[in-house]
Amino acid sequence: MWADESVFYQIYPLGFCGAPFENDGVLKSRILKVNDWIGHIKKLGADAIYFSPVFESDTHGYNTRDYKKIDTRLGTNEDFKNVCDNLHKEGIKVVLDGVFNHVGRGFFAFQDVLKNRENSPYRWWFANIDFGGNSAYNDGLWYEGWEGNYDLVKLNLRNDDVVNYLFDSIKMWYEEFNIDGLRLDVAYCLDRDFLKRLRSFCKGLNPDFWIMGETLHGDYNMLVNPEMLDSCTNYECYKGLFSSFNSMNMFEIVHSLLRQFGPEQWTLYKGKHLFSFVDNHDVSRVASILSNEKHIPLIYAMCFGMPGIPCVYYGSEWGTKADKSQGDPALRVSFEKPEWNELTDFIAKLAKAKKTSLPLQYGDFYSKVLTNKQCVFERNLDGKRVFVAINADENEFVAHADYGVGEGIDLLTDERVDFGGGLTLKPYSAMFIDVN
Repeated sequence: MWADESVFYQIYPLGFCGAPFENDGVLKSRILKVNDWIGHIKKLGADAIYFSPVFESDTHGYNTRDYKKIDTRLGTNEDFKNVCDNLHKEGIKVVLDGVFNHVGRGFFAFQDVLKNRENSPYRWWFANIDFGGNSAYNDGLWYEGWEGNYDLVKLNLRNDDVVNYLFDSIKMWYEEFNIDGLRLDVAYCLDRDFLKRLRSFCKGLNPDFWIMGETLHGDYNMLVNPEMLDSCTNYECYKGLFSSFNSMNMFEIVHSLLRQFGPEQWTLYKGKHLFSFVDNHDVSRVASILSNEKHIPLIYAMCFGMPGIPCVYYGSEWGTKADKSQGDPALRVSFEKPEWNELTDFIAKLAKAKKTSLPLQYGDFYSKVLTNKQCVFERNLDGKRVFVAINADENEFVAHADYGVGEGIDLLTDERVDFGGGLTLKPYSAMFIDVN
């Protein structure tokens, strides 16, 4: 599938465009700012973009008011169509955030329930409404909020009217914006029968339509399977990535990768393409997490070299810092213009290697050398091999193993690499060595 060969770029539009946090109802075509970044995104090597919520909402985008209208703070549907058309002209796929578990209190159907209570035609659109109870907003009725957040009103996804409304919205996105896929917010909360219906509907629009879900823990096979999702967020390896560098313990991330994609029969996700990242709109920027800034390029190398679909969060490609403790808005800031530095240049080289190497896209995973501070692993596709080598130490290291070859080409530098006497790894270095 096209996504399995892609490098993603994530934009959180409301923050990216500098929109006010509260929906002030003032129309401003801020989303057109994306057009000014297309050249940067292409130069970085990304060929797919995942937009966090773009539709009319109360505040942060995940409390939707209207699924068929671009948020007033971002502009009009025509503005967003212009952006999508320009991205597609440059060969960049478009994936939207599908927020289907819950809506905002400003959602038209919920407003009708608040007004008309038992007489509302929408009373069955929401989960577990109790007209004998009360809410934190003193509504005179109780309803289920997502994880206790009552600004996020949980939908009843077993109601056909709700499902038909959501599917009609997706059809509009596909026809109007020509979207290529969806990222499902809190997919782990979604009704499984709804997910099956959603897949059938989306694949009916386009067999190449890609569906990825936000998942945290547990067995990803429960959601990523031929009946539901094509992919999901690999939070297990997200944690393993930064933790391995901060504790100087490469065993953690490599053992996670062996558990997920290794050669053993019990491997969990072999052949599946999970969504890989070092940060996103919900977590601290990676430059604020890593205790040694020299590890920042290396964690990206690991992310791009391991099995999965890599994604770069806007601004992190040049080392922007922000900590979750500062609040979500700090993670979702607006930049006047994109920046380019040594880190950005390195990520562009990683993206080029990923997109042009079938072993890096589809190859099996084998660990060759593993110490606390170094790792070398092999990506093998039908005998075509690439070795990914990481040295997180300040000292040079010689990695000895049976590589079966004497030399190769580093895809990141186009330089010849000699394996004679072992693989020499420079301090704080990464290599993608093609030996075919």
